[in-house]
Amino acid sequence: MSPETAQHAVPGERARRSPDENGFFGEHGGQFLPPELEAPFADIVRAYHEIENDAAFIAELRYIRKHFQGRPTPVYHARTLSLRNGGAQIYLKREDLNHTGAHKLNHCMGEGLLAKYMGKKKLIAETGAGQHGVALATAAAHFGLECEIHMGEVDIVKQAPNVSRMQLLGATVVPVSHGLKTLKEAVDSAFGAYLADYDDSIYCIGSVVGPHPFPMMVRDFQRVVGIEAREQFLEMTGNLPDVVTGCVGGGSNAIGIFTGFIDDPVELVGVEPLGRGTAIGEHAATMTYGTEGIIHGFRCYLLQNDDGSPAPVYSCASGLDYPGVGPEHCYLKDTERVRYVTCSDDQCRDAFFKLSRQEGIIPAIESAHALSWALDYAREMKTGTILVNLSGRGDKDMDYVIEHWGTGS
Repeated sequence: MSPETAQHAVPGERARRSPDENGFFGEHGGQFLPPELEAPFADIVRAYHEIENDAAFIAELRYIRKHFQGRPTPVYHARTLSLRNGGAQIYLKREDLNHTGAHKLNHCMGEGLLAKYMGKKKLIAETGAGQHGVALATAAAHFGLECEIHMGEVDIVKQAPNVSRMQLLGATVVPVSHGLKTLKEAVDSAFGAYLADYDDSIYCIGSVVGPHPFPMMVRDFQRVVGIEAREQFLEMTGNLPDVVTGCVGGGSNAIGIFTGFIDDPVELVGVEPLGRGTAIGEHAATMTYGTEGIIHGFRCYLLQNDDGSPAPVYSCASGLDYPGVGPEHCYLKDTERVRYVTCSDDQCRDAFFKLSRQEGIIPAIESAHALSWALDYAREMKTGTILVNLSGRGDKDMDYVIEHWGTGS
């Protein structure tokens, strides 16, 4: 692979076909904002379009990716896992080796650099599994900015190591105690904080969700994953993978790797959390069971109650328990370019332990959802290749895993 791979995936090189100027991917996306936020979001749109092709911005982002984040991350052939599984060969895009342990830093460093360009003093965000919070706290420390992370009390307990990491990095962690005390409520709280301080702050959304331009902007920053993976896979095998897959909550890691293969004859599959079953409140499989609605300033498929309010959701993976999903994913479903499937908690657990025991790689629980589906599909395919975006490592999940699943023995 060319040592300059990471240099190629810059925001200005994104595909221009979507979204439209109003932020819509087909029928999904847009901006549904309180009047007082319309001007601040217009400033963000304007600033992003200024910097996406700015030579100095791109040069600094390239430097950060190579020398601070450690990009490119490798593609790894999970040979032992593949042989023991008895089907198609499994490959992993090792985003768990990205600095801070997940793909989230790809867009957080971009958002932090944008905030610096706009003269902002503070980064505000939500987090579920804590990976976005850690990544944004890292970006804030790197750029000398304040950082405020809103996190549901349930997730604070589940993801205690990441809470400590955020605090060590200098971020203020704001516990959210209303509703289900998880990711949806953390987003509500972070939006409120931004509304009260938008002159000096920027809200750095943690996925390809929210009002325009965030679904586009986060996608552009995450596109580096797919561009690297495509070139690496071709160099390793001489072919493109037959299937590319990633877990989908909001959908940032999946859209990042999908974008690199979107124009290729490759099957793309997003894996959602089925949790404990199909009843309302027992899963977070938005693409599978959701209907069109509006949440947090954008239109998407949404798990809703009869009155149109967001329904309660659940997943063992704190980073996937969101009732909405990125609008570009909705568009890719509508156009049938991407297939969306589900994985239960039990299936996720089994894949988590298989990768840990058979390859010496402890995955994030979120990533184990995609791996679980890939293992099942590999046995069905019998031959060929599947590339899984291993979006994060499992250090953050150790307390939860030991308490609920033991050591797998």
